[in-house]
Amino acid sequence: MTAALGLALDAALCALILGVALAVVAGRGVFRAVVFFIVYGLLAAVAWVRLDAVNVALAEAAIGAGLTGVLLLAAHGRLRRAEAAQDLAHGMPWSAALAGGALAAALGWAWFEMPIPVEPGPELAEALPRAGVGNPVTAVLLNFRAWDTLLESIVLLAALIGVWMLAREGDWREPLGRPQHARPGGVMAGFGRVLPPVGLLVGVWLVWAGADHPGGAFQGGTVLAAVGLVAVLAGVIRPPWIGAPLWQGALVLGPAVFLLAGIAGAVLAGGFLTLPEGFAKPAIVTIEVALTVSIAVTLAFLVLGPPEAEGAG
Repeated sequence: MTAALGLALDAALCALILGVALAVVAGRGVFRAVVFFIVYGLLAAVAWVRLDAVNVALAEAAIGAGLTGVLLLAAHGRLRRAEAAQDLAHGMPWSAALAGGALAAALGWAWFEMPIPVEPGPELAEALPRAGVGNPVTAVLLNFRAWDTLLESIVLLAALIGVWMLAREGDWREPLGRPQHARPGGVMAGFGRVLPPVGLLVGVWLVWAGADHPGGAFQGGTVLAAVGLVAVLAGVIRPPWIGAPLWQGALVLGPAVFLLAGIAGAVLAGGFLTLPEGFAKPAIVTIEVALTVSIAVTLAFLVLGPPEAEGAG
């Protein structure tokens, strides 16, 4: 790709991102705003690819556009039912548009005021080969800054518990989420049978490749959560019941394995979450696999929401 063509592509991409962002905050209609938000997430993922941040692009496409879009669509469905009962009217959300414009102006000012990033120092370059993995993002997240990643996995579980605390006590005898009904032979039923096998292979590959290439637990876990949700929405599998020990174990598997690895590091290497060089790669891969299971289950349960009986809401 020539420099002129690349510049034209980047300019068109920036114009599309700005236009779609404006449509999200200033357009009329909640459903239209949600659709534009999903498009915005996909365009942002393409922008991250143009910046050679493939890990961020994968996370943005899967979480920012995918799962977040599903959550917003579910929220829109609930709002429509509530508004139909209350006969509410909506005006143009100018306050949101003004707030978004002010935030964009502040970020633009910060961009030009920030110092120019410098290349990583020689200390980081020397430490990366001893991290056990070839992907520098995985090395930073699970070796150099493992504390942050451990706390993020625990916060994700805490967010799920917070969502569940909103459920009524009597509903916990039901499966998670609202009862789903897909039309036999319809588009959703077809996707529910075609996408999960492909998504399963992609998710597993992202986790395995994340040791040395773009990918990892968050990207792979999000893909697995997405295909599981498609199967549930299509009626291919039944929504889970949280009382099953298998699901409870899956939720805590990642943080538990991470903590055990940290304790092992304290015993063998003299520091909590310090991975000995000879065991760094197998330890990181084991943590990544366990985190993938917990992330996939937690994200899927967050989208499904607390148990809700037929006809509730």
